[in-house]
Amino acid sequence: MIADKIRTGAYARAIRQTVKPGSVVLDVGTGTGILALIACQAGARRVYAIEPDNIINVAKRLARTNGYADQIKFIQDVSTKVTLPEKVDVIVSDIRGILPMLGQSLVSIADARQRLLAPGGALIPSYDQLWGTAVEAPDLYRNISDPWDNNGYDLDMRAARRLVTNAWRKGRVSPEQFLSEPQCWGTLDYSTLESPHVRAELTWNVTRTGTAHGLSLWFDSCLAEGISFSNAPTEFELIYGSAFFPLTAPILVATGDTVSVSLAANLVGADYVWGWNTLVLSQGMIKADFKQSTFFANILHPEQLRKISATHVPSLNDDGEVDRFILNLMDARNSLKEIALRLSERFPDRFAGSQDALTKVSELSLKYS
Repeated sequence: MIADKIRTGAYARAIRQTVKPGSVVLDVGTGTGILALIACQAGARRVYAIEPDNIINVAKRLARTNGYADQIKFIQDVSTKVTLPEKVDVIVSDIRGILPMLGQSLVSIADARQRLLAPGGALIPSYDQLWGTAVEAPDLYRNISDPWDNNGYDLDMRAARRLVTNAWRKGRVSPEQFLSEPQCWGTLDYSTLESPHVRAELTWNVTRTGTAHGLSLWFDSCLAEGISFSNAPTEFELIYGSAFFPLTAPILVATGDTVSVSLAANLVGADYVWGWNTLVLSQGMIKADFKQSTFFANILHPEQLRKISATHVPSLNDDGEVDRFILNLMDARNSLKEIALRLSERFPDRFAGSQDALTKVSELSLKYS
């Protein structure tokens, strides 16, 4: 990401334009700390750099090397669990992926704005605009479908095809592959954003004859006034590229046809479930009617579904009993060595000895202690 000079360079310009001498800055998802360091260069009095991953230890070393260790307060946690001793003047975040809807990213930005930003404070980015169009992309589609359509082993593998055509992925196209004019299907205004869910109804008029293989989606980001970047197919390719949503099957389209898509990104738990229902019409007649969702890309077993239903009454399996035994002993009185010894005594058939048990205890210690 640091080597992506278009994206990181735009952030650097936005920070230098927005952060004033004496500003207090919050960097959500600091990673290696590059944006926190640039905020210090811009004159920030204090930077709170939040990152749940162990990469934060690299960021700490880089802060020391560059002489900013005293200005940056590093916090290893998710931002929604963090409270700060003061309100911040600027919140900066680059926690998107190919699209801005990535895990808890929108939730984190909205929460930080509501709880941690001072009145009149600034957000970087300011807003993201979401764009898309229908595309002719035979190579991208072939990479998805060919192992199941033409596997070369005289085997019928089509049962797996439904899984792969309901999953979107990174996929670069060129403007020459557009079958319609790109359309803005949403704006994420981070100064007012409340819900992480995004929905849109789009209709494109086909502008040339070709074969529709899927949708290309991207975003334009306004970081600060006059400063932006884009991962659009018309721009230089950035580290994350753009997104390709395949259709259930390729469909021939002609000038004057319409492609209508009901597009939805719903945050469920820790990740998004995407849906894209596509209707292709030619002179009022239906050419294609596809209903797709990343939910259908999951391999679900009836037993798994039963276990997550609201009426299920669970009891612990053997692994659960082991975990409960360990967690009950994590009471601020027993060392990991002592817990491991008691674990191996309690479950001799599960652990060859105390060292084997210590490995298990250490895993839970990393997660919960």
